[in-house]
Parts: sequence; C-alpha cells; structure tokens
Amino acid sequence: QVQLVESGGGSVQTGGSLRLSCAVSGSTFSFDAIGWCRQAPGKQRELVASMGKGDSTNYVDSVKGRFSISRDNAKNTVYLQMNSLKPEDTAVYLCYARDVFFRQFWGQGTQVTVSS
Repeated sequence: QVQLVESGGGSVQTGGSLRLSCAVSGSTFSFDAIGWCRQAPGKQRELVASMGKGDSTNYVDSVKGRFSISRDNAKNTVYLQMNSLKPEDTAVYLCYARDVFFRQFWGQGTQVTVSS
C-alpha cells in the first residue's frame, strides 16, 4: 500500500517561506509523476507543482519563480520550497503520486496559512 505523509505546513506572514515535505513509502522513482496540489475553501483542487521521472518540473503560473519542487532519492521524500508567500497561497497542500497504471495516491494534506 502506497503511503504519502506530508509535513511542514504552518502559519506565516506575507513574504515568508515554508518547506513542505512528503515522505513516500517506496522509491519516488517508481512513480511516473509526483507533486503537490492545493485546495482552498470553496475552490477547486489545483495542481501546484509536479516532477516527472526525468526530473522535469511543471508549475502553475501563479507560483513560478516562488515555489520549487525537488526530491531526495535516498530519503524517498519530495519537497516543496515556498518563498515569497502570499495570502492567496493559503490552502491545504496535498502530496500526490501517479504510477505507471495511472493510479493516483494522495497524502492527508497539510495546512498552509499566509496572513497579510
């Protein structure tokens, strides 16, 4: 059973930084894609950042230049470094992974709150 466990959320002021971590059971290379989504109250879930097997990355336009996704293969962990945070970044951030059969796995989410 695949398990993804997020950590690192919290409350910061505008302009602050946070680093989210997602511990993955098994190698991150066993998945075709791994990344982060977020969901704010009353809004649809939004893909924030993703990483493919070749370490290619994609970001939603609103976070480009501020967020960075990376992984530590030895620790089977995926990170989301978030800088210059804005109130509109406030959401529950969820880690996800997609395997070669297009099955998606999700973590439980971690809350990020940015105050002005």
